[in-house]
Amino acid sequence: MTSSILFILTLLSALGCGLMAGIFFIFSNTVMSALGQLQPPQGIAAMQSINTTILNTLFFIVFFGTAVISVVLAVFLLWTWSQPGSIYILLGVLFYLLGSFFVTIVFNVPMNKTLDKVKPDSTDAAKLWAKYLTNWTAWNHVRTLSCILGTLSYILALT
Repeated sequence: MTSSILFILTLLSALGCGLMAGIFFIFSNTVMSALGQLQPPQGIAAMQSINTTILNTLFFIVFFGTAVISVVLAVFLLWTWSQPGSIYILLGVLFYLLGSFFVTIVFNVPMNKTLDKVKPDSTDAAKLWAKYLTNWTAWNHVRTLSCILGTLSYILALT
């Protein structure tokens, strides 16, 4: 029973982490580059719209659900550390919670909140936008890589 629960939780974390890796990857690879090619007022307005639209039930289920399951797995490891693959589960937990969840809350969300307050065609908007594109994307690369490594870790734990 314990190994079945551990398997299911690890599988769900691998799926959630993989979905988040895909979301972050598409932003790093495509969305931010496309927005950066627009004039600042248009890029800012588009990102403000994205920041509002992405806050939906399905996104929250995947983003927060994977975090909750990762925490449950971390606690579960206290009793199942001797199980094969435990180190990979721990790595998956750390990659997701630190490299995705923590980075999002501490870096990307505050930048989004700052951007959401600016009027796209204001004088300071272009300067803010240039800094935002660089910094937000750099932290998004961290999230992308962390979720890829987290997914890999969870998959290795399942093998």
